[in-house]
Amino acid sequence: MLTLYDYAGSGNCYKVRLLLAQLARDYERVPVDIFAGESTTPEHLARNPAGRTPVLELPSGETIAESNAILLYLGEGTPFVPAELLPRARVWQWLFFEQNLVEPNIGTARFWRLTGRDVGRAELLAARVEGGKAALETLERYLAGRRFLVDDRYTVADVSLFAYVHVADEAGIDMSRYAAVRAWLEEVRRTPRFLDDLDSYLPSARAGSGGRSVHG
Repeated sequence: MLTLYDYAGSGNCYKVRLLLAQLARDYERVPVDIFAGESTTPEHLARNPAGRTPVLELPSGETIAESNAILLYLGEGTPFVPAELLPRARVWQWLFFEQNLVEPNIGTARFWRLTGRDVGRAELLAARVEGGKAALETLERYLAGRRFLVDDRYTVADVSLFAYVHVADEAGIDMSRYAAVRAWLEEVRRTPRFLDDLDSYLPSARAGSGGRSVHG
């Protein structure tokens, strides 16, 4: 059976749980409190030398880290990852976009605001929020008249971007400006076996708790 080492409040982990649910794959879920030192144990570092979550462990004992790499692995051979090269490349394009422009901005701003780490860093937070808005404006232009990101089909690109975009309001972004993005979010919510179990950060993530300062 597959084993997923994850953190409930992380959008990177949530996207993997969403795809597993939509693929109807059985798996064991093992929580890892990344703010309480559980991701820096020798056991977890053997799974992922970067000490991050999520990590997917295969029945063979092999492991895969980095959320979008896990999505591509799980989606291979299914409609979630196109077989043709050009649409596959466009899926990769949006996965890179997500990790370069969405997760570092929307994900970080959300993390800071929800854990009290925004105190004393107003300029840094504002820069992350503005970066998040720029990413959403890109999506808004592209999604106008489209249901999904690649060839009007639901792929891992949509799964990946949904994770942090659907909680952009928690990062301090007014989503009323992005009609096409909001319509796309609703399309994702209507897909079969959709679930939204993205949770709150644990108390160990709060500012001053002594935990790590980056989100999962």
